[in-house]
Parts: sequence; C-alpha cells; structure tokens
Amino acid sequence: QVQLVESGGGLVQAGGSLRLSCAASGSTFETDSIISWHRQAPGKKGELVATTARSGNTNYADSVKGRFTISRDNGKNTVYLQMNSLKPEDTAVYVCGADRLRAYGGTIYFDTWGQGTQVTVSS
Repeated sequence: QVQLVESGGGLVQAGGSLRLSCAASGSTFETDSIISWHRQAPGKKGELVATTARSGNTNYADSVKGRFTISRDNGKNTVYLQMNSLKPEDTAVYVCGADRLRAYGGTIYFDTWGQGTQVTVSS
C-alpha cells in the first residue's frame, strides 16, 4: 500500500524541540518530487510550513523560519522536520504530502498525504 506515515509528534514545553518524520511506505520519492509539511490547528487556517525538493531547495513559512529545518534522506525515503524553539502557537496536526510517489510496481501516485501527527506545545 502506497502511503506516507508521519511520526514524532507529542507534547513538549515551550522552547523545546521535536523531530517529525515522514516515511514513504510501499513507494519511493520520485527524482523531482516535492515533499511538504503542512499544519492545521483548530479554528485556524491550514498553513504550509516547509517544502523540500530533491535538488535540496527548501522553503519555509515566515512563522517558522530560523526555528524549523526540513531535510530528506532519499536512501530511506524519509523527510524530517526538525522543530526547535517551539511555541504554543506551533500546536497543530502536522501532515506531510508528496506531489509524486512511485510505487514499487512502477505506478506513480500524485498528491499523496499522510494521516498527520499531533504536536502540542505547552506554555
């Protein structure tokens, strides 16, 4: 089954750190795939947090620049989101997405999303 599986969420105090992982299951990232992290907090608009391309290019929302770092391990088909200096306003469900995944059988899947992982930052 082709899917993205997030892990690493949890409860942390303000100022703390967490590292989220997004692993491709049953598939691999395409050469030119773009992997992104989004977050959704209750009562708030969803936000694109960070993106990474295989070329190494990364982009961040202004709200997390300097605190979050997105990285990818193509050998492990995993993308990470290192979150430092966490703030209560970072509390949200974090979801990763991939614009292109190639299943082991060769089929390309577009716009695949994970189930999300909860991050809660206490003040």
